Amino acid sequence: MNLTELRAMVSQDMVMDDTELDIESLRTPQLHNKYLNMYHDERLRLTQKDEELKSLIRSKWEYYTGKMDSETLATLGWEPFQLNILKADIDKYLDSDKELSILRMEISFIKEKVSYLESIVKIMNNRQWNIRSAIEWRKFINGV
Repeated sequence: MNLTELRAMVSQDMVMDDTELDIESLRTPQLHNKYLNMYHDERLRLTQKDEELKSLIRSKWEYYTGKMDSETLATLGWEPFQLNILKADIDKYLDSDKELSILRMEISFIKEKVSYLESIVKIMNNRQWNIRSAIEWRKFINGV
């Protein structure tokens, strides 16, 4: 699910029917659970991608320094790197590597989702208080 779809789902779920606050109050734990599960799934996915990035960085480092054996090169489908680059320049090659850039962008996207879901979970934690405040306000307005 992309961020736009997630935002649309949250917008739909956050709508409260102020005429049925009791039902909305009962919906809160379900919504909290839904978004908490999504949050945890995305955090796990982020951890997995971080580890994948570390592994790929090491493989690319071995590739660019010429330390990767031909068997591993064949397994990965990479051609041997023909240039001799200085140790100080390896970071430039790693920073501009297409596969690493794609993975970094994926990680950045997942981080945004995790951050967004974290804020939604916090909002869900406060939802009960908002409902309670609305009920108390109605009581006050009606003189109860």
